[in-house]
Amino acid sequence: MPLKDSEAVVLRSYPLREADLLVTFFTRAEGKVRGVARAAKKSKRRFGGALEPLTCVRVYWEDRERQELARIDGCEVLESPLATAVDYPRAVALGHVAELLDELLPDREANDAVFRLTVSVLRNLRAGAIWVPLTYFELWLTRLAGFLPELSSCAVCGSALNGRAFYHALVDGLMCQRDKRLASSEMSRESRALAAEMFRSPLEAMAQQVWPKSKAADLRKFLVQILERHIEKKLVTASMLEKLSS
Repeated sequence: MPLKDSEAVVLRSYPLREADLLVTFFTRAEGKVRGVARAAKKSKRRFGGALEPLTCVRVYWEDRERQELARIDGCEVLESPLATAVDYPRAVALGHVAELLDELLPDREANDAVFRLTVSVLRNLRAGAIWVPLTYFELWLTRLAGFLPELSSCAVCGSALNGRAFYHALVDGLMCQRDKRLASSEMSRESRALAAEMFRSPLEAMAQQVWPKSKAADLRKFLVQILERHIEKKLVTASMLEKLSS
């Protein structure tokens, strides 16, 4: 079969046999593609550091008849997260992006909007400044996946949320004070206003802001609850982000 190529983001790579790697790419042309990179641990010419997670690459692969895994022929690095400083919070944030994409995206289904979102977030996810791009990524990914409820009206009664708003792990949406469930959490007006701003503005317009972890934490918790409910599992990196001190 003819060799294919596409811009892609490396999501995962795992050892397979002595020198091979099993790699998951999020390609622009065909969505999530899984394949085997033969002798990847030995071949610096064909792969080099191109298979590090969250590296933006041009990947070349061949689909083989009656085989689920593609054969990865080679990669060219376009942008690497290792080109700038990587501290522990940034490493966890990068892992969160990779985990969400790997868990949420179906195989072989192109999604140009999510691909462009991912590249933008990776370019702006800097050491010491992770919370703006992470919040932007979770919000837009939830929306593009079709999971984000209306944030301006109560999910129960439909009334406008002009006052206080609450959310619960088992409810798809925000609730007014009258309809909130027991053990609900409140989402601040500030966080709802930030979500509205993120829908109006490109990430680049906000990326120079440096937020403390506490800012929009309620919005991120709400979004993670929605995403975990749809993938039907807990996100490992979400709990790691929760444990970060700032």
